[in-house]
Amino acid sequence: MSSSPSLEILVREAEGFTVWNGPPFTNGQPTLKLERVSCSNTKFSVDGSKLMAMKSDGVISIYDATSLTEVRSFTIANVTAAELSPCGTYLQTFQKPTTPQEKNVSIWNTETGDLAHSHYQKSITKASWPSIRFCPDESSACRLATNEVQFFDPKDFSKGITSRIRVPGIAAFELSKTPASHVAVFVPESKGSPGSVQIFGCGEELQSQPSARRSFFRCSSVQFSWNHGSTGLLVVVQSDVDKTNQSYYGETKLHYLTIDGTHEGLVPLRKEGPVHDVQWSFSGSEFAVVYGFMPACVTIFDKNCKPLMELGEGPYNTLRWNPKGRVLCVAGFGNLPGDMAFWDVVNKKQLGSNKAEWSVTSEWSPDGRYFLTASTAPRRQIDNGMKIFNYDGKRYYKKMFERLYQAEWKPESPERFGDISELIKSVESLKLGEGKSQGQGSAQKKTIAPNPIAQKPAAYRPPHAKHAAAVQAEVTQQLFNNHP
Repeated sequence: MSSSPSLEILVREAEGFTVWNGPPFTNGQPTLKLERVSCSNTKFSVDGSKLMAMKSDGVISIYDATSLTEVRSFTIANVTAAELSPCGTYLQTFQKPTTPQEKNVSIWNTETGDLAHSHYQKSITKASWPSIRFCPDESSACRLATNEVQFFDPKDFSKGITSRIRVPGIAAFELSKTPASHVAVFVPESKGSPGSVQIFGCGEELQSQPSARRSFFRCSSVQFSWNHGSTGLLVVVQSDVDKTNQSYYGETKLHYLTIDGTHEGLVPLRKEGPVHDVQWSFSGSEFAVVYGFMPACVTIFDKNCKPLMELGEGPYNTLRWNPKGRVLCVAGFGNLPGDMAFWDVVNKKQLGSNKAEWSVTSEWSPDGRYFLTASTAPRRQIDNGMKIFNYDGKRYYKKMFERLYQAEWKPESPERFGDISELIKSVESLKLGEGKSQGQGSAQKKTIAPNPIAQKPAAYRPPHAKHAAAVQAEVTQQLFNNHP
């Protein structure tokens, strides 16, 4: 499709970030679209329209992500965290409070530079930031307060709190995706009473009673996963202690609720052990789960929790649907060896496999044709690098870095790209082993040269130490690093 946008990749090293053109590469090498900009942190808005860069001395620059030109700059003293709203309309910032009750969370309009809203928040964690959450189309915004969820009108914050849902003991919440019709809330167990997850409608007239509810004991935290279309909610329920003593990670269970209350219960998993990952397809009509003690099982379910397809067992803990919903990458990252299997879910067959050791992040390109993995600091202090694979698992490109903090695709709507089913058919007619691996072409002016580095084995650390260090490193990196 000639009208399809070109792919772009943001790469952030210790000195700052650059933007590369994405594949397919000329002569096997990417070229620079934006020269290095020094910063300590950077992030695209969810829709890919804006790009935010935190610089030194409290300067935060907002870029138009299409032209890569700076459109606004904010200078905010003592700023420790910043976040763009999904459509880039607002910049949300957190400053270390100097006095109690100082309004230290601010919502700024990125077009006008005006302050739209501010409130006090004592501190932030990964779970409590951003303080005000927007749904993907910015039609709804809300924040967690003591015993309630408070709603705002994103088009006019001057109205203040427009409505509230009272939930005594609430510890977490998650707005549904587009349409932003519902919100899920979590109340932990307390003094012998079970914990619960409840779903409320976002409309003011729907906020008094939950439309769906599920209670459970042995529950210290939850992870919410709404489907596209906002009809169903998957909840991974975790307890710190496994009563069966089979796992020192604690115990996890996967529950499923529909917004109308017609379905609520456990997802029937056929192997004991933890739920490693769960992901909805982009259609929202099926979801994949990787679960169980190693080797883990992978099952795809329909939205009635009926198993559609079994993808076997392996050293896996990560699932990534491509944005067209047809291809699923099943991988084992973190403290696993990095195996990846690429499945054509429509034709129920494996397209290929490969390995991406030490990957910290992984995501599909918006057109669904390429899969990028990155081994980044501070999680990994050595062997930083990025790899790009074709959707059938063949490696397309690799580059190593002294220090890599971020490598990610510029977001685009998958609808702007053509379907890849024709491509899959043409690839199937080729022999799998044919052709040299790409990425060896001659370097051009401004191309980014490859520099493979000999791999060094990492020292062994027990999984619980790795997990604790990784979580700590991620929180530090995301929230409080003003210099890498």
